[in-house]
Amino acid sequence: MSDQPSVVAAVQQRGFFGGGDPKEMAPRTFHVPTMANSTAFVTDEGIVLVDCGVVQVGPHIHKHVREYTSEPLNTVVYTHGHVDHCMGLAPWLEEGRPRVVAHENVPARFERYLKTVGLQEHINRIQFGFEDMRWPTDYVFPDTTYRDSLELEIGGERFVLTHGKGETDDATFVWAADRGVLASGDFWISCVPNCGNPQKVQRYPEEWVVAFDKMIPLGAEVLLPGHGPAITGASEVKQALTDARGYLISIIDQTLEALNDGLPHDEIVARVKAPAEFADRPYLQPVYDRPEFIVRNLIRLHGGWWDGYPADLMPATLTEQAKEIASLAGGVGKLVARAREISDAALACHLAQWAVLADPSNKDAQACYRDLFKNRAADETSLMGRGIFMHAVREAKKALGE
Repeated sequence: MSDQPSVVAAVQQRGFFGGGDPKEMAPRTFHVPTMANSTAFVTDEGIVLVDCGVVQVGPHIHKHVREYTSEPLNTVVYTHGHVDHCMGLAPWLEEGRPRVVAHENVPARFERYLKTVGLQEHINRIQFGFEDMRWPTDYVFPDTTYRDSLELEIGGERFVLTHGKGETDDATFVWAADRGVLASGDFWISCVPNCGNPQKVQRYPEEWVVAFDKMIPLGAEVLLPGHGPAITGASEVKQALTDARGYLISIIDQTLEALNDGLPHDEIVARVKAPAEFADRPYLQPVYDRPEFIVRNLIRLHGGWWDGYPADLMPATLTEQAKEIASLAGGVGKLVARAREISDAALACHLAQWAVLADPSNKDAQACYRDLFKNRAADETSLMGRGIFMHAVREAKKALGE
């Protein structure tokens, strides 16, 4: 991976999982693991490329595929419209314009991104900590789209594209039936499914299960994922997909039960637990998303944004609340002292946050805020949670002039 820009290597260290070196995973099937993986199916009519990476990784993918084959690029399939999967086409376009295929919702995603460039940059600064990262805007729109499924015949082979909702509403998985290879896109990312991201648009845990139900009967011999290492062997592929399906079903069922009991949102999140039977699965660890975040996305999908507490329907601002809490406590210093002495990390962070909101100029409050969220980040397993906590640390350091 040494020829990738340092920004990409840093992203991988923060939670995106390299799947080893580029290599042939089946006859004429070349897989390039990167920040987001890419697969080249070489056919008698040229290459079918599933995903082309983020801008910085595009040359890396192109280089390794070109070392494997000189066949022309026939078709590019976007498994979805996230920029780590579909922005690396520039080196290929120098050779000619391939057909680009994607689900019909991908163009709408690109249009939404163009309207929210500043928001996307803000979100990704928090999530990944890259202050200078610019959000790309030079999208290569698909020229062929489909709704439910699409069968491509290229070089005498069938490539079946199937739509599903999961991490996105525009997702595709590709079944290379003649090779027994499943290119899953982000329906498989080698950890807890990313269907709870606290900063992004709606995710779809229930529809993700439906996608697994379509994938499992295929009997794939090789699963080439959107992120992380490939899975080989039909039994291993089936087991992994079945486990992930069961994991999501457990969280879905628990959440719906709690919603039907009429609980406030925070009590629902506290009640739902990750299924213990999958705790030892290396591919179902909360290293990017968290089960609590999935629960909140299900709540948002079925229950709206109001959290169940009447004062929160039209609340005072958190700053106004914090000033009143500090006054009742006897001053910001009291909040800071208590935050530093209690052992409950989540509660301590609330106290520190109230202190900073009540008096942003208070150096002790900012230092407490910095230290507690730094400790919280160090203990956090998920990249998303760690990113948000470290953003708080950076903001406190700015306030302290560090």
